[in-house]
Amino acid sequence: MQTSLFTGSTGNTNNTGNTIASQNNATQDMFTKLLVAQIRNQDPLAPTDPSQFINQLTQQAQTEAMQNLSTLTSANASVLQSMQVLALGAQVGSEVMVNTSTVQLDSAKVSGSIALSSNSSKTTLTLKDAADKEYKIELGAKAAGSAAFTINPQQLGLPAGTYTMAVTTSSGEKPSVDIAGKLSSVRLSSSGSMILNVANLGEVSPGAITGFNGKTS
Repeated sequence: MQTSLFTGSTGNTNNTGNTIASQNNATQDMFTKLLVAQIRNQDPLAPTDPSQFINQLTQQAQTEAMQNLSTLTSANASVLQSMQVLALGAQVGSEVMVNTSTVQLDSAKVSGSIALSSNSSKTTLTLKDAADKEYKIELGAKAAGSAAFTINPQQLGLPAGTYTMAVTTSSGEKPSVDIAGKLSSVRLSSSGSMILNVANLGEVSPGAITGFNGKTS
């Protein structure tokens, strides 16, 4: 599957390069025709200063160089994206940490963590279901730094479903939540963006990944 993604992206790179190259050629031909027409139609009794033609040719060369640079940049961006897909594809099966405000629960335990900038004598994780019913999980006192926690749906009597999450602390700080889940697949969307599928979370963007915990048995 990874090879297919790479091949598909390379095809897009070739198509993009061919399109831009075609546009470059059309622009160059138009410029040349205009320059030739200008030379043919100049007044023979008052010919145009040759330096003006030199300036125009210089401008044409600069324009062509910028267009070629644009083509190269676009191709490099596509290749880099393909390399990122392959790199993340190699991590399929690994447990990752994802910064998120939602979590998908069934009967299995879910691990997570929060990062506190100051101590909290009372820390509460609030889950809210689709019907806006709230479930509060008391995490207790937490010291500044990273604090791990576990959600046990069976023990807490949480129905299966998707929940939004929010953390409150005694200091008034509202830290974001990272949830652990197994990376199950990596794919490119129709728009070319990368989409990761992570257990307990569903589809997430690469930018939401905060850590890799390695392969899980």
